Amino acid sequence: MIGTAWNAVWPYLVAVAVFLVLIVIHEFGHFIAAKLLGVRVNEFSVGFGPKIFKKQWGETRYCVGIVPFGGYCAMEGEEEDSTDEKAFCRKKPWRRFLIVIMGATFNLLFGLLLIAVILAPQKRFASTVVAEFAENSVSSQYGLQVDDKIVGVDGRRIFTNYDLGYAFSNVKDGKVDLTVVRDGKKVLLRDVHFATEEVDGITFLSVDFYIYGIQKTLVNYVKQTGRTALSYAVVIWRSLIDLLSGKYGISAVSGPVGITASIGTVAKNNLWDLLPILALISINLGIFNLLPIPALDGGRLLFILIEMIFRKPVPQKYESLVHGIGFAILLTLMALITAKDIWKLFA
Repeated sequence: MIGTAWNAVWPYLVAVAVFLVLIVIHEFGHFIAAKLLGVRVNEFSVGFGPKIFKKQWGETRYCVGIVPFGGYCAMEGEEEDSTDEKAFCRKKPWRRFLIVIMGATFNLLFGLLLIAVILAPQKRFASTVVAEFAENSVSSQYGLQVDDKIVGVDGRRIFTNYDLGYAFSNVKDGKVDLTVVRDGKKVLLRDVHFATEEVDGITFLSVDFYIYGIQKTLVNYVKQTGRTALSYAVVIWRSLIDLLSGKYGISAVSGPVGITASIGTVAKNNLWDLLPILALISINLGIFNLLPIPALDGGRLLFILIEMIFRKPVPQKYESLVHGIGFAILLTLMALITAKDIWKLFA
């Protein structure tokens, strides 16, 4: 029974560890920037709740909380006024800007590092150049040719095979406008038809061609790492735009519960397959935190930018009010998404 229980639980413990690592990396970005820019860090904690470990080292207390969901970097004068010359609120705007932005930056860099690890074992990389067509191909009858390099789908730029796959997954009727590079020139192919297939009630475009591989060299490895990271970022950004435009409903959004379930499912099959998901979540966390949303780092950066432009800070009471309202809205939205995820698990 113990073995059975452990087999059922350990994948979800992996999911919790994933979230913990990503949040600690984010907070460590704030921490290291604060230290380098002369801001006092009173406490750096991994986890919340009662402390199972505490150690004072210099001016900072390092802790491990019993609840392994996140962590924090508590800086002097971050949320309140302080007369300490090393307080966050006493530093010049550009210093505060760098400290705030470094959390998201560390998540983006961690995502880039993970992609480099994922690509390292590969002997060849995927391109977006058509190598050959499958039997009974439909797209070849509508102008797509061998050696065409696909660089755009319905006006959206394509960087790698990853965002090509995402672009094709958003096609409902099996018809797309493709921009290809042919003989060194860009060619627009309108209404290229593909067959479609339905999976779980969702219609997908059926790709009927194969692509060339890219020879692995050091230069290509570095290029592919950067392009893949850019593709992840582009897909995240386009997914957000599609969500806000109403293309997808709230049912397409997953919160911590839904993501944990997905990570647990993948972990059961192959731990290596977690790396792309971890990279995607890390880059997603970095991008989302940079959005100018109150209560997030992006919202704080917006107020600092206003201060830098007008050379006068927004009164603290107004900034706190905006962040408080934003935090309440985010909590409400998160509660709705979490309830949806739980309902989906038991439905």
